[in-house]
Amino acid sequence: MFKEFRDFAMRGNALDLAIGVIIGGAFGKIVTSLVNNVIMSRLV
Repeated sequence: MFKEFRDFAMRGNALDLAIGVIIGGAFGKIVTSLVNNVIMSRLV
């Protein structure tokens, strides 16, 4: 199982996964900021 995972990671998919995680984290922060600063400020 570990050998299969290592082969999978060495094909460049680990880089794609890392990029996806970074983009996902940035998108999450953008959505959180939008909700806190725009939507919540309108309700107060």
